[in-house]
Amino acid sequence: MNIKDHIRGVPDFPKPGILFYDISTLLAHPDAWQVAMGRLAREVRRFQPDVLAGIESRGFLVAAPLALKLGCGFVMLRKKGKLPGKTIRHDYALEYGTDTIEIQENAVEPGQRVVVLDDLLATGGTLGASIELLRKIGAHVTGAASIIELNFLPGRQRLRELDVPFASLAAYDE
Repeated sequence: MNIKDHIRGVPDFPKPGILFYDISTLLAHPDAWQVAMGRLAREVRRFQPDVLAGIESRGFLVAAPLALKLGCGFVMLRKKGKLPGKTIRHDYALEYGTDTIEIQENAVEPGQRVVVLDDLLATGGTLGASIELLRKIGAHVTGAASIIELNFLPGRQRLRELDVPFASLAAYDE
């Protein structure tokens, strides 16, 4: 099965000139979603995770069912102010400004093996910030993965610079 057949391209979203790769059509197709999760499980299992960390919000849709399938814990990485209790934050640069990502204190034990997941890898900014946040709290980030990778953007290079192996299911060259 070609996973790309179940991913919808939405032109001019969220702004003109952007082609948005929408996984909602993949999620709505039970057979394709099952195949995607099976393939992603095979890729992520190589990284020997204890915990999967999902990036808000579509990363939750990927990481949570995958954690269940692999018998791992699941933790959420969210934007500032979205998690209850004490949190640890990491500020990072965007093309036009800054953003903040947070994790709940004690969500990951120091030394635990963590794989970070999102639906899509583009520039690697948020995924890179997530890796830096997890390292800040003592996690051992063994890998990262997504359903979609945009090869024409520098995301994979950013992860190489952080020395984190990466896997994806569907790559787009434009």
